[in-house]
Amino acid sequence: MEKYAQSSDGQNIHYKESGQGSPSLLFVHGWLGNAEWWNSQQEYFKDRYHIVQMDLAGHGKSDASRNEWTSTLYADDIKAVADQIDSSEIILVGHSMSGAYVLEASLKIPQVKALILIDTVKDLDEAITEEKAEEYLFVHYRNDFKNAVENILPQYLFAEKTPSEVKRSLQDEFLQNTSEKAIDLLRPLYKKDFREEASQVQVPVRAINSDNFPTNIEHNRKYLKDYNYTEIAGIGHYPMLENPKEFNRILDDILKEVNEERQ
Repeated sequence: MEKYAQSSDGQNIHYKESGQGSPSLLFVHGWLGNAEWWNSQQEYFKDRYHIVQMDLAGHGKSDASRNEWTSTLYADDIKAVADQIDSSEIILVGHSMSGAYVLEASLKIPQVKALILIDTVKDLDEAITEEKAEEYLFVHYRNDFKNAVENILPQYLFAEKTPSEVKRSLQDEFLQNTSEKAIDLLRPLYKKDFREEASQVQVPVRAINSDNFPTNIEHNRKYLKDYNYTEIAGIGHYPMLENPKEFNRILDDILKEVNEERQ
């Protein structure tokens, strides 16, 4: 069912609900993504869990008229949906840039029982600064966004075995945005040090990462009190789209683990 919640600055945040069971799984996409990125997970888990797929502001069917783009407002988008679904137990699943935002959002949502990070927050001590993002990313987006999407970003986002149809679909979605909008939506990630939020997280944090870049478990455990990760070999930045069968199997195992720990 398609619904809307209102974020703290009045933006209408689109989400859809399906399935039944407890806890609720609240899926949050990454940069320039949308709720549909989680359709394979919705189909796989709907008979056992309450599934919520949301669009952050500026993405999908949510409002995009925000005056200022900040990590706090992204976290408020997540909180707005979490508050409206009226669930006593929520597991937040955040991909890419939203890994940082579910960390922040979890501190505002008492119902959160665990966090699951998807190919993100691999090393909390190696955050990219806004200056570096400007130098290595944003300048290319401004100069020629189409070229950046088709020739620069694939070096970081895709692997040799990434299905060609997944590449094409994602690149088509990216190119529906202007370069300035793409920068505005991504910039908040680089304007804040999320280690402070991470150190306040009390719930278990699990990650499903690709092996395209290494995960530093020692650095992450300096801040996250209960952190562990599982790696999928040979895929890029979008494991839920590139290899949904393996991704769903791993996510299923993680959910069973954190649910057993809660009981």
